[in-house]
Amino acid sequence: MSFSSVQFLIFFPIVVILYFLIPYKLRWIWLLIASYYFYISYNPKYVALIFTTTIITYIIGLLMEKANLIKDKKRSIKVKKFLVFLSVSSNIGILALFKYYNFFSTSLIHLFSKFNISVHMPTFDFLLPVGISFYTFQALSYTIDVYRQDVKVEKNLGRYALFVSFFPQLLSGPIQKSKNFIHQIDERHYFDYNRVKNGVILMMWGYFQKTMVADRIGQLVNTVYSSPGNYKGFEIVIATVFFGFQLYCDFSAYSNIAIGAAQVMGFSLSKNFERPYFSKSIREFWRRWHMSLTSWFMDYLYFPLGGSRCSKLRKHFNVMVVFVISGLWHGAGFTFLIWGLLHGTYYIIEDMLKPVKNKFIKRFNIKTNIFIYKLIQVIITFGLVDFAWLFFRANSFKSSLVLIKNMVYFNPEIFINGSLYKLGLDHLNFLVAILSLAIVLIVDLFQRREGISDKLLTKNIVFRWSLYLASVLIILIFGAYGSDYNVEQFIYSQF
Repeated sequence: MSFSSVQFLIFFPIVVILYFLIPYKLRWIWLLIASYYFYISYNPKYVALIFTTTIITYIIGLLMEKANLIKDKKRSIKVKKFLVFLSVSSNIGILALFKYYNFFSTSLIHLFSKFNISVHMPTFDFLLPVGISFYTFQALSYTIDVYRQDVKVEKNLGRYALFVSFFPQLLSGPIQKSKNFIHQIDERHYFDYNRVKNGVILMMWGYFQKTMVADRIGQLVNTVYSSPGNYKGFEIVIATVFFGFQLYCDFSAYSNIAIGAAQVMGFSLSKNFERPYFSKSIREFWRRWHMSLTSWFMDYLYFPLGGSRCSKLRKHFNVMVVFVISGLWHGAGFTFLIWGLLHGTYYIIEDMLKPVKNKFIKRFNIKTNIFIYKLIQVIITFGLVDFAWLFFRANSFKSSLVLIKNMVYFNPEIFINGSLYKLGLDHLNFLVAILSLAIVLIVDLFQRREGISDKLLTKNIVFRWSLYLASVLIILIFGAYGSDYNVEQFIYSQF
């Protein structure tokens, strides 16, 4: 059941209405049932995996509480560390089996074949369980938070299961840390008109991003990237730039719908994006892009490795480890590994060149607060990020090389001979896509200090409701869906 499906548009209002009607003490049970139904609607057999992850981390939490009672502190710490290892290894093992086994087994077979060594390894033919990377990391946050005593052990299995499976963010985040979310399950959430309205507005904005931008420009991206050998120069450049915006609007749409849906019911989910394509450096980009995952890696991987409180060499090693794992987290393939390596390299080079850059600015008295300087920084950062997206989107490493090779071709005639409109979008749809994308960027720009809802609340009621109705009509009339259109699944649901 995708957020963009008719089933969800029926499912969600029913869940919300019953949530506020039933007694407070039973609400978590209703949300747990709704969340498991939501997940089962994708593939019933994979519910066993999320339940297994839930049981493992739940029991580990209880055992760590007992380990705290051991009088010998050194032995207590050793036992707890072993329990953390047990939780991490078992859950990462499940994730690796379903997501990475076939990738690594075929890679090993290919490697040994280079030396004329025949190796036979069993293969598994199964679909990747939706949301497995997200709920695995969310459950592991609980194990680590309990170990650090940042959160109390949850003794109610049902409430803990709801933390792992909460349906708005189950499939693609934002990834919630247990210390930020579990306590919300026990809070009393009353129906509040303004909160519900703001949540619905955020969901509507997500649907605009999805149907008006992401799914529309995705048609052009799919056309070019599915046959990279047939396109050259600006055709590939446009498709690659469009993919950067497709991915942002698609993933940001999911996050906005998830955050808005949770807000309607009184829950607060962590922010996932903050105008990432207005970033002026790679470091800043990663503070603004997929913020919940970045925060997870910072808290549970980067800082435990030593963070930046160590030598430069060690710091850069820590950074590269995080980006490599981040690349593999996104997908089992060499293209995702290269994407992670590229961002790690960007980050390290930027850090190494920072003193040189500062000296250059001081030597030539460059004004860093003027618009043109900031614009150049934004353009350079976007260019680097978007080039890395090419590997993220390419169907294979070989395809990525073809795309890069064919990109180096000067064909400006596509802008005047009409061939631009033969890439999957006709003239009208191309224009609608550009206008819709412009709206997204303008809204992002003006959300610098306030959110969408905050700005709308300052307007009079006639203007607000006219805008609400106009937005619904625009999505219904111009949204990319219908009998002749295959509704695109959210991109990050495959990770």
